[in-house]
Amino acid sequence: MKRRSLAALAASVLLTVMAGSGACAHDVKKDSGFTKRLFAADVSKQKKSYVCFVRKYDAAHLAGHPLQKVSAMTLLINAEIDPEQQSLGYSFRLGVKFRNRPGDFDSSGSCGSAQVNDETKGKEQMHCGVDCDGGGIAVEMGKTDSTVLVRLDSIRIWRNNKPDDEGLNLSGGADDRVFRLDRVPLEMCRALVTDRKELAAMRTK
Repeated sequence: MKRRSLAALAASVLLTVMAGSGACAHDVKKDSGFTKRLFAADVSKQKKSYVCFVRKYDAAHLAGHPLQKVSAMTLLINAEIDPEQQSLGYSFRLGVKFRNRPGDFDSSGSCGSAQVNDETKGKEQMHCGVDCDGGGIAVEMGKTDSTVLVRLDSIRIWRNNKPDDEGLNLSGGADDRVFRLDRVPLEMCRALVTDRKELAAMRTK
């Protein structure tokens, strides 16, 4: 089975796996500070929560950053409570457009709770990863709660109309390492979601 097919399968059973393994499931009561800012809501009071961040870079920005490969980025993060385990799990979907490559690309996986380490200089970051050594991203709050910073070393992405191909690596370079995205309405992230039940759940938010 191709890696992208595995990613799609993983997305559909993500929270079950997280609750069972404990690796990406977190006690609801202990995991609220960062997520309240991220979701602009108390995710412990809702079964499912979503938040969407987007940035489309204009010609002036791209002209000033000639080495930047990404022309647009969309980030959807989901928080869901397992009522039996009383644990909170996170997942993400990332959409990318390139300035010199046609088509829409995306990736997905699970996220851990926000943490502070020596490299973050006191800032909390939520680390999100792609299965099978597919890399990932770190998400932290921006200067205001309406923005996030997406920090990128390397992540595996796929053309979204060719889900069974081998994909490609998006690596952070001189102008592709940190992306500031803006909070936007959920409908701007719906193109990242193919599951009908999840789309229905998003429409109620």
